[in-house]
Amino acid sequence: MSTESLNVPLSELDPEMFGLLTAEAERQETGLELIASENFTSRAIMDCLGSKFTNKYSEGLPGARYYGGNLIIDQMELLVQARALETYGLDPEQWGVNVQPYSGSTANFAVLTAVLEPHQRLMGLDLPAGGHLTHGYYTAKKKISASSIFFESMPYSLDPATGLIDFASLAATAKVYQPQLIIAGGSAYAREWDYAAYREICNQCGALFMMDMAHISGLVAAKEAKSPFDYADIVTTTTHKSLRGPRSGLAFYRKGFKMGKDGAPTEEKYDLESRINFAVFPSCQGGPHNNTIAGVGVALKQAQLPEFKEYQIQVKKNAKAMGETLVKLGHTLITGGTDNHLCLWDLKPMGITGSKAEFILDMCQITCNKNAVLGDKSAMSPGGIRLGSCALTSRGYKEADFVKVGEFLHQGIMLGLKIQESMETKKLVEFKKLVNESEEVKAMLGEVKAFAGGFSMPGGSFKDGCW
Repeated sequence: MSTESLNVPLSELDPEMFGLLTAEAERQETGLELIASENFTSRAIMDCLGSKFTNKYSEGLPGARYYGGNLIIDQMELLVQARALETYGLDPEQWGVNVQPYSGSTANFAVLTAVLEPHQRLMGLDLPAGGHLTHGYYTAKKKISASSIFFESMPYSLDPATGLIDFASLAATAKVYQPQLIIAGGSAYAREWDYAAYREICNQCGALFMMDMAHISGLVAAKEAKSPFDYADIVTTTTHKSLRGPRSGLAFYRKGFKMGKDGAPTEEKYDLESRINFAVFPSCQGGPHNNTIAGVGVALKQAQLPEFKEYQIQVKKNAKAMGETLVKLGHTLITGGTDNHLCLWDLKPMGITGSKAEFILDMCQITCNKNAVLGDKSAMSPGGIRLGSCALTSRGYKEADFVKVGEFLHQGIMLGLKIQESMETKKLVEFKKLVNESEEVKAMLGEVKAFAGGFSMPGGSFKDGCW
């Protein structure tokens, strides 16, 4: 292949891939993105992701690489580390951070590798209760996550009456189970986290306290959610959700002593810094993705700007407006509302499954995800939908717009119920067939696209050549 051929634009070199990229850009711009794990990142971050930082191999940490030519990469990574601490108001004498994890999941597994021996014990919020796969999830028949395959996991859950964390049950179980690590955080919890309650339970059983703030890291950065750093020993996060960066992960660690029972430090130094750094590389990863780390650095700089706080305030207002609209239209939210960017919608009272709801909304170009809700027996057969406000807020949507979004959601479910009533069976395959044939669904798709297309896209429009 000649040098010239390496400079051919994608549209000429690979028309098939270019077509798919164009189609995805159009889908994002003309639809309503409500997946709570997703956001639309900035042009500056996209510039980093497609930059020459992509080309460099940099195994190891700044100043201790296994390859030459990393002088500039070292400067970049140290800058991102400093920005991560600055963004969350952390003293570098008390906290450190590893910015190399490829994702939140790899950050979490690196932490488990760092602080637990194989088959030691951890506790995390159960997945059907709003937790995350990487917090030790397993079913009665199978260990699902590597966190349950390599370590012993005991889930905790919610108070059935309130939908909030059941701290009394967690404390009682931890007293008997004696875990080495307790994990807070989840992927579908719409309320604030009581870090002081977790800290007290950890102190009582001698466990380390880890918070996975993946969903709320942007809110925490803007001081629109409580900070876990006053209480936790370890904090992990993704960077692409409310933080609005590229798809990556961070692992923060407290420097100093491990907290023992009753909050007293043990005599032996517990070096989280060296353990977590070694677990990230070489234990769990190879060379870091320097282009992504650079993008994380830009996201962290953007998170320190006044307009980022304004954005997070709007994220919360929009989620509240969407949730209140659904409740007014007769729908049920777990905990009755939200304190953050997401709403957990219980569809069991409506008589339709999360899988069917997700599909019909997707066919109307409203993107959300089926999700387990309180009372579900399995995350594999969920009874609800998870909704998030971050992505559309990035497009400039305000409360009145989210009222319209809530009305679209209601309209989609009513169509789904109408189609379900006409079915001869309860099978999803028949439901999908009828949805695809429905003229009412096609008409609603047109309404949604007309509404969504009236808002701008961060980074530019596909019509203007921004892919």
